[in-house]
Amino acid sequence: MIMGIVTTGIISFTLISINIGYTSHFLGIWLKSWAMAYLVVIPAILIIGPKVQGIVDKLFKERPTEPNRN
Repeated sequence: MIMGIVTTGIISFTLISINIGYTSHFLGIWLKSWAMAYLVVIPAILIIGPKVQGIVDKLFKERPTEPNRN
């Protein structure tokens, strides 16, 4: 969950600063955007994350190693 806080904070800060610049209302707009981003990303991570992990596990399944024949 901490990674979600940091990631959404960085992304929302960057996008708000690019789109509106540093105005007198920047802090309030950024905090509101950050909160909304966090509310969206955490359920998405909890719902989508395990499915993506399953796909990755299938794609990169470890093959059994053959015994060394020296």
